[in-house]
Amino acid sequence: MEIIKVSDRTFRSYLGRDRIQEEVARVAREISKDMADVERPLFVCVLNGAFVFASDLFRQLTLPDAEITFIRMKSYEGTRTTGKVKAIVGLIESVVDRDVVIVEDIVDSGYTIKRLISQLGDLGARSIKVCCLLKKPKAIKVPDLQLDYVALEIPNDFIVGYGLDYNEQGRNLPDIWVVND
Repeated sequence: MEIIKVSDRTFRSYLGRDRIQEEVARVAREISKDMADVERPLFVCVLNGAFVFASDLFRQLTLPDAEITFIRMKSYEGTRTTGKVKAIVGLIESVVDRDVVIVEDIVDSGYTIKRLISQLGDLGARSIKVCCLLKKPKAIKVPDLQLDYVALEIPNDFIVGYGLDYNEQGRNLPDIWVVND
């Protein structure tokens, strides 16, 4: 078992890059099929964590008129969610009468996604779908939260890598690591 240190914590190997890429490709195929007739779908990447996933996903879509934009939201401090979602950088593109796909790195409590769905709906999005790299089913606190595209389900453990961080470190790791201590 391989161990690495990120900041003051140790992590063990959890998901390798090949498995991650297989699941990203599968999700990209599903979205491309489902949205083949959608005009100018808008993908909204939630920064900072989803940028790696969004980049890999977006390049594999077969939707030539798809657009991507970015929004930054934050609910974590260290290894715990604060339960309070802060919108840090807002959306500048109009979503009025647009079909939107939120691209998120991980859904655990569900509070960030719930707030973002509500905000995009209030701004006039025609439809809103949610795509996430990772889902923690046992951590979800928002009832009836619909996640349309999920690459992988994982236990309720803290992870790092492939865009996900621990105190802003470890995002650059190509694999996903789980906290070891």
